[in-house]
Amino acid sequence: MPPAVKDEPVAPKLFPNSYLFAKWGDGLLEDEQKEAEKLFQKYGYNVFLSDRIPLDREIPDTRDKRCLLKNYPKDLPSVSVVLIYLGEALSVIQRAICSIIQRTPAHLLKEIILVDDHSSNEDLGGKLNDYVRQVHVQRPGLVKTVRHLKQMGLTQARISGWELATGDVVAILDAHIEVHLGWAEPLLARIQEDRTVVTTPVFDKVHYDTLQVQPYIPSAHAFDWALWCMYESFTPEWYNLHDDTKPGKSPSVMGILVADRKFLGEIGGLDGGMKIYGGENVELGIRVWLCGGSVEVVPCSKIAHIERAHKPYLPDLTPMMQRNALRVAEIWMDDYKRNVNIAWNLPIKDHGIDIGDVLERKTLREQLKCKPFQWYLDHVYPMLDTWETLLAYGGLKNNLLPDYCLDQGPVPGNLPILYKCHFFSPQLCYYNSKGEIYVGGIKSHNYNSNRCLVDPGSGNAPTLQDCKLAQRKELHLHWDFKQGQAIRNRHTHRCLEIAQGTNSYYELVIQKCSGQSWTVQNVITDF
Repeated sequence: MPPAVKDEPVAPKLFPNSYLFAKWGDGLLEDEQKEAEKLFQKYGYNVFLSDRIPLDREIPDTRDKRCLLKNYPKDLPSVSVVLIYLGEALSVIQRAICSIIQRTPAHLLKEIILVDDHSSNEDLGGKLNDYVRQVHVQRPGLVKTVRHLKQMGLTQARISGWELATGDVVAILDAHIEVHLGWAEPLLARIQEDRTVVTTPVFDKVHYDTLQVQPYIPSAHAFDWALWCMYESFTPEWYNLHDDTKPGKSPSVMGILVADRKFLGEIGGLDGGMKIYGGENVELGIRVWLCGGSVEVVPCSKIAHIERAHKPYLPDLTPMMQRNALRVAEIWMDDYKRNVNIAWNLPIKDHGIDIGDVLERKTLREQLKCKPFQWYLDHVYPMLDTWETLLAYGGLKNNLLPDYCLDQGPVPGNLPILYKCHFFSPQLCYYNSKGEIYVGGIKSHNYNSNRCLVDPGSGNAPTLQDCKLAQRKELHLHWDFKQGQAIRNRHTHRCLEIAQGTNSYYELVIQKCSGQSWTVQNVITDF
């Protein structure tokens, strides 16, 4: 009988709360764990693993099988691929370049343009240059490099790449991607059919920890009124085709775009007034639709994209997102620009945020004879709720306790509470002309439902209910309210007030009106 083999000692997990090690990292030595965690905190994905897997690794072909049966013309337009990055890991950029070279027909790939938005990591200098020289042994001059002398932001990086491009079509991609086999042909063929179509591939998700590829289904690229991006279903007409290989119309693009290079210039390129991060993709999508083009997602084109655990651009992206969103609204959204202020809980006037000079872009809009934003809402994105009935929004305070706000309370749950005012989403309230009070944020799309303040009719505790459901069940969700006066239910004639509970803390109650008054933070229309 052979002697028993002792188990090798297993290093304890040094970072049990790190997202990196939740599903990955078993068996790593302590020094390896420390290195992996350090790289993860810097880059937002698993560079330790990336550095140890092949640059030319195979990824699963996730296309619909019908895509493999399609034939494309041989004389497709040429493509310049722009990879933009800031502080990206060297191996990730190398893998992106490798995948593009290996999976793009050589006669179609005009060039690869690297745009470095002032990265600080040293290996993106000499080591990246060494890799480019290796590429040029086989493909002389294929890779070009632009290095910004200061951080200029995503939009400026894309502009730098587009200006240097010479191909018929420009594909502007993140550098933390790997293209799938056959990614280029469907996009180039669609643009060859119609040069005014701005296209985007379907992104598969590369997990930031394991770097495994998870297939994503084709979806439209959409946004909310704060201009945060999101996936959304295509229109019913697309699904009625029963062919998931057909391009689908999309309200916007989600950062990665492929377009006729000259057409992009004709409609104003990219807005150089956008800063650092956020909103630039939505701006382009709106402008393309309003100014003579269209946006489509092309399902037979697939790109695998690393979804970071955190982004390297700024510790807090909110100020730039707000600023850029307000800029887009001012230039393109006409009477609906106030909805961006509402979404960010900013006053409609005198918000104090500098959105830069917009005269040049407004002049461009006039020169291109672009359609009004109402046309976009009617024909491209009717799913956006126009919020036309809103009268006021923001924190809602009682005069007896002005430092406390109405708050949605614990979630899940439907009991609103009083809580020290902080004016974040749980405390955002909205009063509309129908007499409804939404609590805990407002939805941007008319296929969603908000949560409404309801008098249950018995007891003295207010509740929150799905507004559409409350309407169908004829619950008591309508309130008479004027700024600085009582909030009185139209059906029960009781008021929303505050009172000291058994523990001496103030709490929300529904009771006979005693003359208490409420004020809401921002007023749209006097009411």
